[in-house]
Amino acid sequence: MANDRTVHQMVTAQWLLGGESIYWTGSAWSESFAEGKVYADQAAADAALAEADAFVKQRKIVGPYLIEVEMDATGPQPTSARERIRAAHNATFAIDHGSWSGRIAD
Repeated sequence: MANDRTVHQMVTAQWLLGGESIYWTGSAWSESFAEGKVYADQAAADAALAEADAFVKQRKIVGPYLIEVEMDATGPQPTSARERIRAAHNATFAIDHGSWSGRIAD
């Protein structure tokens, strides 16, 4: 039996200067996951990813790639733990612990 599940995707990247996670809205970049444009068609998702290359060449963003999302009543939801962390703009370490490089400098 074939898998009839539609794969939904978004284009994500990071701002070059600040490093924040960003999402392509179809016309601009947004730091809000909820504003990201969802593509159900692979060709359209690939075209949007190719469009992101112009922003890489302009040195505005880095590392654009496609992520898989699930659709529910509230909108798109990231499917992986990594993308849930990025979408929530959460750190994966305790910020008050200081920098590891500070310990090397001592």
